[in-house]
Amino acid sequence: MLGLWLHDWRRPRGRKCSFWGTQPMAEALATLLRPRYLDLLVSSPALPLPEGSLNPEPEPLERFGRRFPLAPGRCLEEYGAFYVGGSGTSSDPDLDPDLNRLLLGWAPERPFSSCCPDTGQTRDEGARAGRLRARRHYLVERARDARVVGLLAGTLGVARHREALAHLRNLTRAAGKHSYVLALGRPTPPKLANFPEVDVFVLLACPLGALAPQPFGSFFRPILSPCELEAACNPAWPPLGLAPHLTHYADLLPGSPFHVPLPPPESELWDTPDVSLVTGELRCPPAWKPSNDAGCSALTPRPQLELVESSPAASFLSSRSWQGLQPHLGQTPVTGAVSGRRGIAIAYEDEGNS
Repeated sequence: MLGLWLHDWRRPRGRKCSFWGTQPMAEALATLLRPRYLDLLVSSPALPLPEGSLNPEPEPLERFGRRFPLAPGRCLEEYGAFYVGGSGTSSDPDLDPDLNRLLLGWAPERPFSSCCPDTGQTRDEGARAGRLRARRHYLVERARDARVVGLLAGTLGVARHREALAHLRNLTRAAGKHSYVLALGRPTPPKLANFPEVDVFVLLACPLGALAPQPFGSFFRPILSPCELEAACNPAWPPLGLAPHLTHYADLLPGSPFHVPLPPPESELWDTPDVSLVTGELRCPPAWKPSNDAGCSALTPRPQLELVESSPAASFLSSRSWQGLQPHLGQTPVTGAVSGRRGIAIAYEDEGNS
């Protein structure tokens, strides 16, 4: 059934290609499949609509960075999935960001298959979905163990990004973690390696602008999504096996049906004992409670009724084996100032013409 469609797909085309150019190919494939599958949905990337166009009525469901034209009374969890995309020249199929978003968010009990148009090869994606969910559990555990979180501002023009940054900062503060907002453009391993004090990074971007998965060992620290940080810091968030996988940060904000508010400070959820699945150590309850004061002081009380400034950078420096040159204050003799050498490094005046 797919032979004719694949033959048409592989015909030589121009060097440039966009979604709007491949949309007729998707409709042609749907025409071939509709006689066998009566209830067939064709999703499309959730791209901004052209200026001056009207929103379709009814508005399609937007999940995982894509739009699904669901019929009234139907839900996405009732459908299996058949993904067409990717490239036969890719060395690692696990690095396809669009497919990974769908695998993480799709219902685990529903079938999910994929087809590569370049090779015509189809495969069942159940095993890959299991690997991605296991890696997501690992990233959430790393976020729970982290003391310092770096918030990467990956977008400055998408709606509600300032509100999302404030929400993530309040979330990390409530969990007893320090957070820093970094605007570095597109994240790369050399850029993020300049911040060794940061334990994990969180990329704040739209679903289609999120960072593609990188080969193992590319980044010095793991990069999480806002949903994974929410699962790590909000004790009221459902368990990972029951919580939905949200790819847009706007779904975490108040007003969204998926928003889960932080528990009040006196809630027992903050004092629930927890054990790290990475280090095996017992995690202490957060020392800080949620606060509405954005300028709260970074002072930590001590049992001796002293107050000391809690600095994650100073704690990181004290844990290193080499902390720089030792000043040895008061241990070296005092000498008077003398004239130094004159000239430039290539030829000082006292070196002659040699």
